[in-house]
Amino acid sequence: MLAAARSSRHVPGMTYTREDVAAALALPPGAARSDDDLNPSHRIVPDRPRRLAAVLCALREGPAGLSVVLTRRAAHLRDHAGQISFPGGKVAAEDPSPLAAALREAEEEVGLAPRQVEILGALDSYRTSTGYEIRPFVGVVRGAWQPVPDPGEVAEVFEPPLAFLMDPANRVRASREWKGASRQFYAMPWGGYYIWGATAGMLKGLSDRLRSARTLGIARPAQPVETPGAA
Repeated sequence: MLAAARSSRHVPGMTYTREDVAAALALPPGAARSDDDLNPSHRIVPDRPRRLAAVLCALREGPAGLSVVLTRRAAHLRDHAGQISFPGGKVAAEDPSPLAAALREAEEEVGLAPRQVEILGALDSYRTSTGYEIRPFVGVVRGAWQPVPDPGEVAEVFEPPLAFLMDPANRVRASREWKGASRQFYAMPWGGYYIWGATAGMLKGLSDRLRSARTLGIARPAQPVETPGAA
């Protein structure tokens, strides 16, 4: 059972442009992140070979700045039903690369064609307790796009502001009991949505990169902005 309730705090964020994100993604890759990052005394991510998966963190430009395309998984799915995730899935044998898999899955799940995505770069890989190694890619949606969710996999598509998700003030540590031990994880409650686990961990990876890019002076200083939709 989750130990943190849903929250909808309205906290000012920082604006970012596609150029800021590209600069952050150009930094040298770091170590892989995992579900064990907050649980050093109770590690459960398997050491055996992992199944490869890929996801697309798609950004959309709008009057209020960049937003992030996220999905709520269908309730009838066997794995992670109802949870919040990026479009993505397992890398299939016919996929020429993890990036190709992420783009294929995005088209299948939410109707976002590969030609509509400008890839900015990749985040550090993320290892899950279920035996997956996820390769996250970040891109910007080109032009107008209307989500077309696949009802077999996606219950809903929504777009929280990137500024809100990148602000450490909007990130909490939550916990749950799993296999007889308390497991901590990151969560980013926004409106009626509870973004947690691997998705929140990968978003934290992007936030860390943006902060590093600003510290190194390769991205402009971020400007405060009120993030609509958080209340």
